[in-house]
Amino acid sequence: MFFECHKKNHPKWWAGVVFLAPITTPYFIFKSRKTEGMIFFMIFLATFAAVSASEFYLYSTMREKNKYAHLPPITRQVIRLSEDLKKTTVELDKALVHLELISKVESRIKELKRTIEFIETLRVIMSKNHASINRFVKFTTDYKSYFVKKDLNWVYQIQLFYTNRNVLVHYKSLQAYLDDFDSLLTYTHTNFYNITTAKNKEHLKNYDEYYLRYRRAVDTHNKFNVKRIEFQNQFLRKYPDIKPYLPGKRQTDAFMLWE
Repeated sequence: MFFECHKKNHPKWWAGVVFLAPITTPYFIFKSRKTEGMIFFMIFLATFAAVSASEFYLYSTMREKNKYAHLPPITRQVIRLSEDLKKTTVELDKALVHLELISKVESRIKELKRTIEFIETLRVIMSKNHASINRFVKFTTDYKSYFVKKDLNWVYQIQLFYTNRNVLVHYKSLQAYLDDFDSLLTYTHTNFYNITTAKNKEHLKNYDEYYLRYRRAVDTHNKFNVKRIEFQNQFLRKYPDIKPYLPGKRQTDAFMLWE
C-alpha cells in the first residue's frame, strides 16, 4: 500500500489509514485506480454487506437464545413456559375469531367441507394451548416454595386464572360446541343431496336431531363464555400485569347459529 501511494504520488498517510482502519480500503482503491477501482469497490461493498448481515444475524440469534442466561434455571423455565402459553393463547384467540366469522356458513357443499377442515385445525390449536396450560400449572405447582420465596406473584396470578372454574367450564363447553358443530356439518356434507334436494324424511329427521344438539351446544357455550368474560374482566382489574397471557378481548362475540 505504501508503494502504491509512492507510485501514484498519493499522500503516504493513506497507507497508514488503510492499515489501521480496513473500512477505508474502498476509498484507497477508488482513488488509486479510478477506472478499475469501481469494480473492486462494488465487490468490496457486496462482500462487506454480506459479512455484516451474517454477523448481525448470528449476534441477534445468540442474544435471543441467551437473554435469560443470567437468571436461575427455574426462573428461566417458567419464563419459557409463560411465553409458550402466551403464544398458544394468541393463536387460539385468532382461530376462534375466525370461527366466529364462519360459524354461519352457507349451505353449499364447498363451504361445508372448508368449515369442517378448519374445525380440525382449530382442534389442534386447542390441544396445543391446553398442553401449554397444563405444563405451566404443573411446573408452578411443583416449585411453589421457590416462587413464594422469590416473590414472583405473577406466576400464581396466571395459574389462578387458568384453574378457575369459569375458565375450565368455558373450555369444556367450547370443546362440546366444536364436537356437535362438526357432527352436524359432517352429516350434512355426507348426505347433502338427500337433505337439500331429495328431502328424504329419514335424513331430514336425523338432520333435525343433529341440529338440536348443535343448537343446545351453542346456547350453552355462549352462556359460559359470558361468565368467562365477566370473570376475566374482574381478574384483569385486580391483576392487570398478566393481561398478555389471557385470552384476547376479541374472543367475546357469541357464536351465530348455522341454518
